[in-house]
Amino acid sequence: MPLHDKTPLPEAMQGTALVLDDANSSTKKMYIESYGCAMNFADSEVVAAIMHKDGYATTNKMEDADLILVNTCAIRDNAEQRIHTRLREYNKHKKTNKNLKIGVMGCMAERLKETLIENQKVVDLVIGPDAYRDLPNLMNQVDDGQKAINVILSKEETYEEIEPVRLITNGVTALVSIMRGCDNMCTFCVVPFTRGRERSRNPQTIVNEVNDLLSKGYKEVTLLGQNVDSYLWAGGGLKKDAIAGLKNGTITTESTVNFAQLLEMVALTSLTLRVRFSTSHPKDITDEVLLTMAKYHNICKYLHLPVQSGSSRMLELMNRGYTAEWYLQRINKMREIMPDCAVSTDVISGFCTETEEDHQATLQLIDAVGYEYAYMFTYSERPGTLAERKLADDIAEDVKLRRLQEIITLQRGNALKRNMKDVGNTYEVLVEGVSKRSNDYLYGRNTYNKNIIFKRDNIKIGDYVHVRVKECTTATLLGEVV
Repeated sequence: MPLHDKTPLPEAMQGTALVLDDANSSTKKMYIESYGCAMNFADSEVVAAIMHKDGYATTNKMEDADLILVNTCAIRDNAEQRIHTRLREYNKHKKTNKNLKIGVMGCMAERLKETLIENQKVVDLVIGPDAYRDLPNLMNQVDDGQKAINVILSKEETYEEIEPVRLITNGVTALVSIMRGCDNMCTFCVVPFTRGRERSRNPQTIVNEVNDLLSKGYKEVTLLGQNVDSYLWAGGGLKKDAIAGLKNGTITTESTVNFAQLLEMVALTSLTLRVRFSTSHPKDITDEVLLTMAKYHNICKYLHLPVQSGSSRMLELMNRGYTAEWYLQRINKMREIMPDCAVSTDVISGFCTETEEDHQATLQLIDAVGYEYAYMFTYSERPGTLAERKLADDIAEDVKLRRLQEIITLQRGNALKRNMKDVGNTYEVLVEGVSKRSNDYLYGRNTYNKNIIFKRDNIKIGDYVHVRVKECTTATLLGEVV
């Protein structure tokens, strides 16, 4: 997923392994490991559903697995190098279990294709993001002693009728994919080449999935897409009763549905269901979306709105489709409609030809917006992108790192200031799990996507509680239930 599409994950989903130990239900056991963005985690749940039907159960013990699948990210070279390291570790298991099969899925599989099998002898199969339905057939080839590969991109595939196997065990939060692919040809980004063109999922299947989650006790969904604001399902011409049909849960093939309408429909499935979404592209988020967010209490007041750079010259080179001034206007509009809305961002340091003046413009924009948090990176040239073909990666690594550190230092200071303003306030928190640091504490997020830690007492995971913030760090709020 591109930097402008990195989805912040709840604490329960951080890390790499997404597994559910149900291995006793089958003689064939599958271990899935996921890296990168939330879309990869959601895709792993689709893969688990497909493979469950083929007789595979998931296991959380790699040594018990007959099949290891690693869902990969190609957004940065570091991400790919990490996968190569993991493959060498998997090979140790293969030496002790001659029947073990290893597959590489996702964006890295799509980018490297046959070379993964050629250069990594441990790999038995390679499968791209649009070919997961073919996994059972590929496994048949592998079981016959062949190497298998399918990296064909699709213009239609959305996996819309597949009910994901929920691999997140807290039973509170769930990911719901609403679209796939990306049409934004940002010069730095490899995703249009690894995930293909945009296509939106039938909204009725999205509502059905959300209702199913509600019936199973889930309290929050995050709608996912490379660029959710581009969501558009066109079953036909827009009719006057289309939105009424959405609210009633009935969508005909003659309805046309945009993202704001879909967001409202999901919010209306249950006003006790929290709704989040990610990621928005600044050039595409509309006033209609912002007004819909403001209208419903259960749509969380939080936006991930990646800016990438505060320099309009850099933004033009990145092919982002907006200027720094225009971006700030959207931020102002967001705060006019939702004064308390939280916002996070992505920033790239050291993109091609970046000057000190460009860098200073980024620092100034970060300071002007006041982000709650940010994902900050040095530029990593990716093979096949327009930047790799047309622009020189001409900023020295030490300069990139120095500028990045200045960005990080500024953002951390701003984040701490914003968190300090929360001290003394009380927030509704959905309890998501046990704190990593102590079993005596629980954690959850408020509507602004901020983690709050508090004493466990008799509170249960899945409860809504009101927590008064007593102190804070740069990244976390600490409080007590009131």
